[in-house]
Amino acid sequence: MSSTPTPARGSDRAPTLRHARVHDVMRPGITTCPPDEDLVTVARLMAVNHIHSIVVSGIETVPGGERLTWGLITALDLVASTQPGYEGAEAADIASSEIVTVDMDEPLKRAAQLMVEHQLTHLMVVTGGEPVGMISTLDVAGCLAWGES
Repeated sequence: MSSTPTPARGSDRAPTLRHARVHDVMRPGITTCPPDEDLVTVARLMAVNHIHSIVVSGIETVPGGERLTWGLITALDLVASTQPGYEGAEAADIASSEIVTVDMDEPLKRAAQLMVEHQLTHLMVVTGGEPVGMISTLDVAGCLAWGES
């Protein structure tokens, strides 16, 4: 016996897409791993924390000193690494080199626009240039599902 769910009409915790800001739906905190982390450990981090992305963070030597480098591994990247040619791969080998950021006070529509423009499922959320969380397409979908339209 199946039943059709009754559509919800908003929530006191979810604003409409028109009014939402990134900070309304983002997941606070960043889960990171070093560039040389094995992919099994990366997968375990995702599974244990119920997240779909891990930030790869490392120090790179450049002329004149060192700089912090970032990369992003999504669950889809991990799935792709199961294909031939990835044996022995480490986090840095499958991480995207470009991380697109969005300020936590930006409208949620701006985050959605950036995801579409860059064909990404995750953005790093920043404030004052410092990472404070992540936002995913599922977070945006949640706002669409529960916010009043």
